[in-house]
Amino acid sequence: MAFIKGIELSRRFYYEIIEQVISSNFPKLQYTSALIGPGSEVLGFDTEMSTDHDWGPRLFLFLQKNDMNLVNDIYQVLQKNIPVQFYGYTVDLKQTVITSLEQFIKRSLAIDIHKDIQLIDWLTFPSQVLAEIVGGEVFRDDTGQLTKLRKQLNYYPYDIWLFQMASTWNRIGQEEHLVLRSGYMGDELGSSIIGSRIVRDIMNLCFLMERQYAPYPKWFGTAFKGLKCADELLPMLTNAQSARTWREREDALCKVYEFIASKHNQLGITENMTNQVTFFYDRPFKVIQGGMFADVIARKITDSAIRKLSQKRLIGAIDQVTDNTDFRSINQWCTDEHSTERNIVRLLYNKILE
Repeated sequence: MAFIKGIELSRRFYYEIIEQVISSNFPKLQYTSALIGPGSEVLGFDTEMSTDHDWGPRLFLFLQKNDMNLVNDIYQVLQKNIPVQFYGYTVDLKQTVITSLEQFIKRSLAIDIHKDIQLIDWLTFPSQVLAEIVGGEVFRDDTGQLTKLRKQLNYYPYDIWLFQMASTWNRIGQEEHLVLRSGYMGDELGSSIIGSRIVRDIMNLCFLMERQYAPYPKWFGTAFKGLKCADELLPMLTNAQSARTWREREDALCKVYEFIASKHNQLGITENMTNQVTFFYDRPFKVIQGGMFADVIARKITDSAIRKLSQKRLIGAIDQVTDNTDFRSINQWCTDEHSTERNIVRLLYNKILE
């Protein structure tokens, strides 16, 4: 049996099975059907290996709030009418989720879709979750609500984009000399670890520069290969990553720095910056002075709150604050339906702005 990509399988599942069952049993129901949310197939990276768990003919059915009382009835009707197998794949109805868009977004992003998304809210949204919402495919959207939301979340607002790029350059500036200082002291392992952190920051910066949401670690490198800069930059990053000595690492990183500095200038968002590495003070270490890039980008931020935040703590969004998988899903920790706090992580940014 030839492998069918998950999006295509779910598309067929909806149009050939689900749509007909719902129209026959709930002819007046207005709903939204889509394959979004967690899952490698949503990002288009699924392979035959993906089929061993949490994969198969599935989708989300989003009901309007007034129709949520029909959830059990719809499940029962589907249970009676869906096949055991579909195009050779086992159908597990538990993988098809029936909920409201309001509940889905509240759990994913900890916001109320009926209220305006504030700029600081964006700093609390993991890029992987945003990719899951704007990725996949919408099969039906009677109210147009999901389509509108996906358009709104398509990419970061301009000042948030600037803030994240400035923060990433700042991370590079904080550690670019450390990869060399530790190596100079004979700590090749420490130098290699810091070098790897810088490689990852450079890759994240590339996602930002090309306005693409970066996925979580499993697909980070795979998605990076799809960026426009990858063909030229990937060999340089590989050399930096695999360098055996700190001097080899320095040479490889210098080529990366000069490439990424030129790429920054191509964006045209600030005055042209030097794309040549220089020595770090009087030390024999060559760096790109990432902090200088951070400063000039941050000065272009116009929103008063985000600009103030950049002046007080240029820590970036949640993906730059931490790579801890559980912490990045902190918005999903609060399950209290009566909670008045829209977003737990906002407390951090609000505190910085005090």
